[in-house]
Amino acid sequence: MMDAHTIQQRVRAAGIVGAGGAGFPTHVKMAAKAEIYLVNGAECEPLLKVDQQLAEQYAAELVRGLELGMIATGATEGIIALKAKYASAIEVLTPLLKPNMRIHILKDVYPAGDEVITIWMATGRRVPPAALPLSVGVVVSNVQTLINVARAVDESRPVTERTLTITGAVHHPITVTVPLGVSFQEVVDRAGGTTVANAQFINGGPMMGKLIESLSETVTKTTGGIIALPADHILIKRHKEPKQVSLRIAKTTCEQCCLCTELCPRHIIGHELPPHLIVRAVNYSDVAKPSVLLSALTCSECAICEAWSCPVDISPMKLNQMLKKQFREEGGAKYVGELRDADPMAEHRLVPISRLIQRLDIQQYNVKAPLDETPYQPALVRLSLRQHIGQIATPCVAVGERVVVGQCVADVAEGQLGAPIHASIDGVVTQINEAMIEIRAH
Repeated sequence: MMDAHTIQQRVRAAGIVGAGGAGFPTHVKMAAKAEIYLVNGAECEPLLKVDQQLAEQYAAELVRGLELGMIATGATEGIIALKAKYASAIEVLTPLLKPNMRIHILKDVYPAGDEVITIWMATGRRVPPAALPLSVGVVVSNVQTLINVARAVDESRPVTERTLTITGAVHHPITVTVPLGVSFQEVVDRAGGTTVANAQFINGGPMMGKLIESLSETVTKTTGGIIALPADHILIKRHKEPKQVSLRIAKTTCEQCCLCTELCPRHIIGHELPPHLIVRAVNYSDVAKPSVLLSALTCSECAICEAWSCPVDISPMKLNQMLKKQFREEGGAKYVGELRDADPMAEHRLVPISRLIQRLDIQQYNVKAPLDETPYQPALVRLSLRQHIGQIATPCVAVGERVVVGQCVADVAEGQLGAPIHASIDGVVTQINEAMIEIRAH
């Protein structure tokens, strides 16, 4: 049997980080000890179709990745959390499960994919505010991460590609696997280009994704999707609204109706986080208990308060983002608070995906985006040196050097938080700067 240390070493060497978006180095998670290893397969952001298809297509590798994660962490139970509508994946996975594994069926609600909410729904355990899942004996990875783990451990295969969905206002919504470092423009072209003039793009899901400034940006280990939308779409307008404007709106229109707090997913499971009180405190020159303002640090930025709760279009989330930035710049600020009783109605206050799609005005884009893994060979890639939480990777190749797919081209020092980066195509290193390594195909 593979031992824990070997698993951790191979995962680290392969440069695996959380593919769900945060990019936390997976070998660090696997160095911990846990009771439960949870696979977050919720994929609760509307329009994205990655994990649900990978779980079906690569079911054996997913189960193997979970098995390896359990060995590494000493977990005695493995849980794969999926929504009932992912019926094909559930059907393929079920006969492959080991005796100490099970599938947990999640409701089709948002944000079922927030790991704190996933843990609560799948295990009944509640992670305290500002704490890690490990504090309740759980380690969480998403589907694509564990498929990468299986390939790294059994095949010594590093992470050199990423599967993502291209959808929205494009001719052919599709889910593709491409080399890391490919430009967003090339990926959008794989979907046949846009159906509207002057389209704008979101990197990630419609709720937690970020506005793409330029399609020259490149695919990284955490790129889950690209959504094209008309420039006048409500989601694009929200992204483009300056935070100072958001602050001014909050100061002039907040009615203290408390809906943002009553529907905040973290608040309803027992975290202090009260968005309406944070808005009030900011409106009145930070007059509040210190813990109220500091609780902004525990915000998951799920955007429920902005996109669903507020009847007057305030974004408490943006205020939380501003406070987070301020606290981090000042240094040393931490939230310390107790886990409170959960709201008795918590389970019923999560938002049905069908209704969220209507509220976001994306019904017409809620279509299939079939998985197409036709190999794609770009002329060049630009590999970001920051594809993970922690220390930026340091190049270990030089301009003019020939590299092959899977060769390590950047790494972090032993003991530092981070992960190595590998060449995603065969070619020649043509440029290196503080942000990226460029490789041109030869």
